[in-house]
Amino acid sequence: MTTRLVSPTLKTVLGLVFGVVACTTTFAANPKIDATTLTVIGYHEITERKDALIPSYAVTAKQFGEHIDWLKKNGYHFINVDQLIKAHQGKYKLPTKPILLTVDDGYQSFYQNAYPIIRAKKIPVVLAVVGSWLEPKADQKVDFGGELIERNKILSWDELKEMQNSGLVEIASHSYHLHQGINGNPQGNLEPAAITRIYDPKTKSYESDAAYQARVYQDLKKNNDLLKSHGLRSPRVMVWPYGRYNMQLVQTSKQLGMPITITLDDGADHAKQSLQNMSRILIQGNMSTSALAQEIKNRELNLNDNNRPQKIMHVDLDYIYDPDTKQQERNLDHLIDRINGMGVNTVYLQAFSDPDANGSADMVYFPNRHIPMRADLFNRVAWQIQTRTPVQRLYAWMPLLAWELPKTDPVSKDLVETQQAKVGEHLNMGYIRLSPFSPEARQTIKEIYQDLAKSTPFDGLLFHDDVTLSDYEDASPDALAAYAKQGLPTDLAKIRDNDADLQKWTAYKTNYLDDFAMELAGEVRQYQPFLVTARNLYAQVALNAYAENWYAQSLEQSLNRYDFTAIMAMPYMEQSDNPAKFYSDIMNRVKQYPNGIKKTVMELQAVNWRNDQKVPSEEMAATIKSLYEQGAMHVAYYPDDPIKGHPDVETMRKAFGLKSSQLVP
Repeated sequence: MTTRLVSPTLKTVLGLVFGVVACTTTFAANPKIDATTLTVIGYHEITERKDALIPSYAVTAKQFGEHIDWLKKNGYHFINVDQLIKAHQGKYKLPTKPILLTVDDGYQSFYQNAYPIIRAKKIPVVLAVVGSWLEPKADQKVDFGGELIERNKILSWDELKEMQNSGLVEIASHSYHLHQGINGNPQGNLEPAAITRIYDPKTKSYESDAAYQARVYQDLKKNNDLLKSHGLRSPRVMVWPYGRYNMQLVQTSKQLGMPITITLDDGADHAKQSLQNMSRILIQGNMSTSALAQEIKNRELNLNDNNRPQKIMHVDLDYIYDPDTKQQERNLDHLIDRINGMGVNTVYLQAFSDPDANGSADMVYFPNRHIPMRADLFNRVAWQIQTRTPVQRLYAWMPLLAWELPKTDPVSKDLVETQQAKVGEHLNMGYIRLSPFSPEARQTIKEIYQDLAKSTPFDGLLFHDDVTLSDYEDASPDALAAYAKQGLPTDLAKIRDNDADLQKWTAYKTNYLDDFAMELAGEVRQYQPFLVTARNLYAQVALNAYAENWYAQSLEQSLNRYDFTAIMAMPYMEQSDNPAKFYSDIMNRVKQYPNGIKKTVMELQAVNWRNDQKVPSEEMAATIKSLYEQGAMHVAYYPDDPIKGHPDVETMRKAFGLKSSQLVP
C-alpha cells in the first residue's frame, strides 16, 4: 500500500511532535539566561481555522497579535536578519531575550491578516516561500502537496515586493520544489524530497549521491534565481521543508548565499555560535499565550526530548521480515497496532539481521556497500512508525564491531583475537567481531553506517552490546601494535598479572571503543544532524566496579559520553538469585552520578533465554512499577514479539502509564 505524504501530517510527525504542547511542570522563577540565547518562533497560517489550508497550524490574527503583545510585555525584543548576522560576526550586541519570528509557506492570508499587525507594531518577520507555488499564473492551479489549490491562496509577486520594500519582511527560501514527498523505498512511501534518495521501481535502484547532490543544488538555486527574476532580493535564509535537512544541504545553502538555515529541531539558539540549523518553536493551531510561554520557558531551561521519560519498545526486524511480502505487511501492521496500543513513545529498531543467531550481523535491512541486504525493510518500517504512531524518537539499533562480512571480503579476516588462556578461563565475548584496531575494518564499518544514515530518516543510534573487549581481547596484530605504542606489554597474560597495566589497558580499550562509537555517530550526523546516542551496557558493569576490566565498559564514562545508557537489567540472563535486589543495586549505583537517572535506561528482558520461556507480562509490569517507584525515568524491554503478542499490550500500557510523559526539568 502506498502512503500519501501530506504537509500537515508530515510536519506534525517529523517536525515537532511534542514541542508545542503546554506542559504542567512547575519551574523556578526567573532563571538566569545567556544573553546571546535566541528564541525562534515559527508560524504557518494567520487566519480563522475554517479558512485555513492546514487548520492544525492556523492561529487567528487576534491570537497572533496577542502573542506579539505578550512577548513585548515580558521583555522580549524582536530582531531582524541583519542584526542576527552582525551579532554572529561580533559587530552587534543582541538585546536581552531576542526573538526571531518566522512564517512558512507564503499563504495569501499572511498579507491579509498578519502583515497589517506587523506593520502597525513594526515587527520584523522572516517569510519563507516555495517557488513552485509562486510560479503559476493567476488562472492556474498550485500543486499543494498533491492537492490542487487556487493560485490566489498563495501570495502574489506584487504583495511579496511590497512587504520586502517595507523593510520588515525578509523573504527566505523554502525551496523551489522540495516541499513535497518523493518515492523513498520499494514499498512506495512518499518521504521528504530534500533528504530522500529517490527510489526508481523500474530499475530497482536508488538515486546516486552525485544525482542527489545535483538535484537539491539545482532546486535551491532555481528558487533563488526565480525570486531575483521577480525583483526580490536573493534569500539569505533557508527554511527546510518539514524541518528535515542534512549537512550536504546546509553546505549547499551556504554556497548559494544563505548562511542562516532554520529547522524544527529542539533547543535554544546561540547567535554567536552558529547561524546554521537554528531550531525553533512551532506554533500549532489556536496556541494560547500561556502555552507559548511554557514552550519558551522550556527552551530557556534547555528542556527538550532528552528531558522526557522514555517508554521504549525494542524491536527485532527479524520478527517482521517474511519472504512473503503480504505477510510481511501484516506483521508490520500488527507491530504498529502494538505500538499504538501500548503507549510507548520511543522505539529501538533493529537495522541488521542475525538469522543464524550467533550474535553477529551477517545481513542488514538497508542498501549498502559491504554486507548482504536481507530485505530493503528498515526504511519502510521506520517511516511507518514515524507516520502512523505517536512515537517521538526512533533509534537505529546497530552493532559496533559484530559484523560477519562475506568471506570474499578481505576485511572479514580482520577479527578480534584472543591469546591462549588456561583451561577454563573465559576467552572472549562469543561474537564474531571485526577488530577496531584494523584501519580497514574501521573504514568498512564507517561506510556501513554512512549507508544506513543516507537511507532512512531516524533520530538516534543505539549501539549494540558488542561495544566491548574482554580481558583476553583484542590480541590481533593491529591491537598489539597499538598497545605497544601505549607502553603496554604485548603479552596479555603479563598485563593481567600487573594491576597497574591492567587498569591502564582497560581504560585505553574503553576509551578507544567509545571514541570509535562517537566517530561513527559523527558520520551519521552528516545526514541526521540532531542525532542522539545510546548504548547497551552489561549489568555487571553497574554492579561490580571490577567488571570494567572484563568488558572494557565504564558506567561513569558511558553516562558522560552517550546521551543515554541502556543497562541490560536482565536478572535471568545474569542468573541473579534475588531479582529485586539486582534492580535496586543498579538503581542505587546510577543515582551516585549527576544526571545518572536522566541518562539511564533500565532495559528489561521479555524472554528468559536460558530456558527459552517468556517472562510473564504481569511480572514485567510489576518490575516497571517498582523501577518507577525507585525513581527510574526511562524503561525499555526487549524483545517485543508481535507475532506471538508478547508482552501483553494492555498490561504494558497500564505499567508504562504509571509514569507521566511530561518534560522533567
